Formats: sequence, C-alpha cells, structure tokens
Amino acid sequence: MTYETILVAIDGPVGIITLNRPDVLNALNHQITSELSHAAAALDAAGSIGAIVVTGSDKAFAAGADIKEIKDKTFAEVYEAQLITATWEGLARVRKPTVAAVSGHAIGGGCELALMCDIIVASQTARFALPETTIGIIPGAGGTQRLTRIVGKATAMDMILTGRALSAVEAQAMGLVSRVAAEGQHLAEAVAIAARIASSSRPVVALAKEAVNKAYETHLQEGLYVERRLLYATFALEDRREGMNAFAEKRKPVFRNR
Repeated sequence: MTYETILVAIDGPVGIITLNRPDVLNALNHQITSELSHAAAALDAAGSIGAIVVTGSDKAFAAGADIKEIKDKTFAEVYEAQLITATWEGLARVRKPTVAAVSGHAIGGGCELALMCDIIVASQTARFALPETTIGIIPGAGGTQRLTRIVGKATAMDMILTGRALSAVEAQAMGLVSRVAAEGQHLAEAVAIAARIASSSRPVVALAKEAVNKAYETHLQEGLYVERRLLYATFALEDRREGMNAFAEKRKPVFRNR
C-alpha cells in the first residue's frame, strides 16, 4: 500500500512509522489514522519485525484531531461512522511491543495515540495535554480511560477538566513517560529500546506484554491467574529452553522465535 500521510521505514528488526502531515502539525484525520492502523498491522504481521516505533516531527508528535474534518458532523454521523474508534484503535491492537518517540506537541488525540503505545520516550521538548473540554468535547480515543489508569484520578481530572499540559519531566514523574531523552535524541533512543526488545524471543515478549496489559485492564486476582497461565505457556517454547540453558552455560542465548 502506498501511504500519503505517514512514512514507513525498517531498521533491522524495528519498524518505524512517522506521522507526516507537517503543514498541520500531524493533526489526525481519518486518512492518517487509517494509514497508521494499516501500517501497524502490516508490521505486526511481518516475521522480520520484533518491535514498532511510532513518531512524528521534532515540532509535533501529533497536535490532536483534525477539527476541520469533524466540526460540522452531527451526533448521528459520528455515531454511525464510529468516526474516531473505527481507525484510531488499530495501534492499540498490535501484539508486538510499540514505542512512541515523542517530541513537541502530543495534544488531544496525539496524547491518546502515545498512550496506546507500550513505552513512551519523550524529548525534553515534549508536552502532553488533553484539552478537549476547552473546545466543547471530551477525549474519545481512550484518553479518559488510559490516562486515569496511568496517572490516577486526580491528575487525570486536572488535565482533562482544565486542559493542563505536562512537561516531559512531569509526565515521567507521573508514570506516563518511560524515559526522557535529550533534545533531538528521542527517536534514536526509542529505536534502541525497540531493537533491544526485538533481540529477545518474540513469543516470550508477546506473552509478557499480554500479562502486563492484564494488570492494567483487570483486577489483581484475575491478573495473577493470567500471568501464571502465560508463564506456564513459555515452557512449551524452544526459546525458553535455550534461554535457560544459555544462562546455566554462561553464554548469550540464540533465540529462534519459537
């Protein structure tokens, strides 16, 4: 598929998707979210890819939804078309680990897109905000749910009800951002993290991601049950045997992703 609003590159076992609407600060419309979902699914299905990085420009990861596209829509139109959820959730459905490399504005839908990723690496210039209430709507691509689970009710209420923006350092302190990189180094660091993840056994990494997501999505006892079930499943993998043997033999494991 030929893309018009994103760029896709391969760096060894890492797939890199770059949002590419610089004239509107990567504002998210139906086309860009559709292309992003398609590219993410393709990379997820590619056997050569072990992890995926999503990034934007130095000035903006993504400056929210494209308001021009939706400002004249009626309730019936947005409800029937599932205008946001139909294409935006594609990134969240990816089974391989995803890393957001964020610089500049991650506002509204841009912040929600970053929240869909497993790890966020932020440049010192990054700013995260969900200011939808200031224009008469609420976050609708998971912001009220994912943000609250990550930073807690008080901070989520503050950000969503007032539009307060968090700096990269503040976002890291609250658990929203995994790492803060020097200006201009966020993408390189994100790719390095993705490459390190991709060097591990891919089925094991997928099981680990599923287990962590259960902690995020359900109660403790259910999460513990799922964790144990997934742990036991690793004992069916050749990579589990290789990893343990390599540890006992004091050598680097050679994973075959099976």
